[in-house]
Amino acid sequence: LHNANRSRKLLCQESIFTSLDSSRILVNLVLGQIDWEASDDQKQQCLNKGKDNKTECYNHIRFLQRFNSTHLYTCGTHAFSPLCAYIDGREFKISSAFEEGREKCPYDPTKGYTGLLIDQQMYTASQYEFRSFPDIRRNSPNPTLRTEEAPTQWLQEADFVGSALVRKNVSSSVGDEDKIYFFFTEKSQELSPYFSHSRVARVARVCKRDRGGLLTLQKKWTSFLKARLVCSLPDYEFHFNVLRSVFFLEGSGPQDSVFYGIFGLEWKNVKASAICQYSVSDIQWAFDGPYMESREESSSKWTQYTGKVPEPRPGSCITDQLRAKGINSSTNLPDDVLHFVRRHPLMYRQILPQKQRPLLFRRNVDYTKIAVHRVTGLDDQIYHVLFIGTDEGWLQRAVKVDGQLHIIEELQLFEKPQPVESIIISEKQMSVYVGSPTSVVQLPLSTCSRYSSCFDCVMARDPFCAWDGLECVEITSHNRRYELLHRSRSVMAGDDVLLQCELSSNLATPEWKLNGTELRGYRTDSGYRIGTDGLLVIEARPHQSGDYCCFALENGVHVPVVIYSLTVRQELPAPPPVEPIRPHLTTAIYLSLITILGGLCFVLTVVLLYVGFCLQGRRGKYSLRATARTERKRGAHLELKTISSHCNGKPDAHDGLLQIVPGEATTSPNKELPPAPPLPPPPESEYVNGLSATLPSVLRKMNGNSYVLLRQTDGDTTSPLCYSFTEELNRILEKRKHTQLCSKPDESSV
Repeated sequence: LHNANRSRKLLCQESIFTSLDSSRILVNLVLGQIDWEASDDQKQQCLNKGKDNKTECYNHIRFLQRFNSTHLYTCGTHAFSPLCAYIDGREFKISSAFEEGREKCPYDPTKGYTGLLIDQQMYTASQYEFRSFPDIRRNSPNPTLRTEEAPTQWLQEADFVGSALVRKNVSSSVGDEDKIYFFFTEKSQELSPYFSHSRVARVARVCKRDRGGLLTLQKKWTSFLKARLVCSLPDYEFHFNVLRSVFFLEGSGPQDSVFYGIFGLEWKNVKASAICQYSVSDIQWAFDGPYMESREESSSKWTQYTGKVPEPRPGSCITDQLRAKGINSSTNLPDDVLHFVRRHPLMYRQILPQKQRPLLFRRNVDYTKIAVHRVTGLDDQIYHVLFIGTDEGWLQRAVKVDGQLHIIEELQLFEKPQPVESIIISEKQMSVYVGSPTSVVQLPLSTCSRYSSCFDCVMARDPFCAWDGLECVEITSHNRRYELLHRSRSVMAGDDVLLQCELSSNLATPEWKLNGTELRGYRTDSGYRIGTDGLLVIEARPHQSGDYCCFALENGVHVPVVIYSLTVRQELPAPPPVEPIRPHLTTAIYLSLITILGGLCFVLTVVLLYVGFCLQGRRGKYSLRATARTERKRGAHLELKTISSHCNGKPDAHDGLLQIVPGEATTSPNKELPPAPPLPPPPESEYVNGLSATLPSVLRKMNGNSYVLLRQTDGDTTSPLCYSFTEELNRILEKRKHTQLCSKPDESSV
């Protein structure tokens, strides 16, 4: 038993449990050990029954599985007096009193046995009790169920080799339930002059929720059905009729799940083995077919039943359709259905392997155990790797390619020949554990380093290995050389959409697949058009939604390039729901807004005060009347400066206005205006149009003892366009020289 979560492996050898470190099993690091031996009194009682003291009168462990997250459940023969017990997985010790195991475990250690713990319910199949009666049972909890013995015995000397739980399809529209399959070899009931085999391989099925009948088939299975497994060479009509081992490889659903079986011959002097593969769908097809019935007067004991089949179908599980009719449990089934099940457990259809022939056939070898591992190769294809043990201690590793098995390697595991009894695969440890009656061996899942050349590495067909240009390496330890692009597209129904596929090689051609099915479309009525630039989906319809994968095809090699997940919508998607704002969030938002508005008001107030202060300081600078009144009282001179960006060529902040600058002067005793100083002669430089290059700098005393000085700066750079202004101003001032001025001149006089 392998515990992947705690990296432990439990070994059972007769009456000893040993816990080993699964990552270093070869160093023989023992983590714990439990001795569960039969007492001397029990051994003596076993001898009194006529059993062998060296092989049979011991406690042979037959069942060990996990019961829950902390405990294991185990059963042993206990010297032909079976017992069961719980083991504490943390402390690794037996943690409960022993339980009676006669209904759960066979007496004889050599009898075939299989069992499952499903939701803490125990399902077992073996030859029970001291008389070795074959049965399939559910032992705990109640109700306890078993097979029927009379009037029709459902099992004939059955030798069980395996069992498996097949989960129901989650997307099933019928509301089906889980089923349990049991695999065994039994005495043939179809024995006739045309069928010479005395034993045949079978598979039986029961429903997990079966509760038995109310009166008929009380405490018996109401869903028991069985069918024959066929593994033969059709070219020679050579049948392998003994089932030795079975392995269930679970997929995403029942349609993807398969069984692998090892078949042999019932003749002891002939060694030959075959491996056949069966799908769960094929098994279900057989159970949905016609029944067989027993006729004593017929030359063949069992023939096809041609009469009327009652409703609901006998042997079927409880579905939603039956629940709608009020049949919620097997105890609600009608008596005619239960009577039919009692007399018709065998199905008429035979279950054929995939491709109607074995995957592998070998002479002179007896295969004993099989385990299968699912691997994804570099080409993103799924490969099944098979580990096959032989009766002489050899392990063969094979890979399934194109429906055929190719043996990759064959290893001899033990010094002395002994049969392989168990094979367990640990994906976490990347190891396979092989057990025999005396020892256990840990092996890697692949040995890529032993391939020395590119040819050997590639032709081995090992999906674990690839050539990196220098050596053969494991693909799990190296990054992929490329990453497959994943894109999503959404389109309204009736619209066209182009899925682009860029190929790096000019010699490659695109190939498209929808959900794994190849698309071929070059006409508009097909709904697709494939070109070198991509795939055009014409007038998309809802059934065209899915995963579109583009492959680059060159020299027979398919390389995936891009995957599109296309969704065709019937209507626009609804907007996402707006999450309501919680009260405490609303309060926080209001407080934040109030704080922000308060801050803005404060800043605005400061700015307004600053602007008002600045305007108040400049009021006297731009007010001519206030300045004139003030300066008359002080007897000061006023100085007018002409500031014009048009005259001197230099812009200024005052935009060419007249600026009145307060001046200082002494009061003159004369009341008459002094004579005006002579005008300065014009400068020598003149422009071609006769205008002066400068303006006069002094004009005349205007009133009383106050002087008005008009001054033009930067005479060298004065524009000639200002000369007309100068003459006009001089003319006006000359005219006003002898004119009586007002005591209070206004701005226009200035």
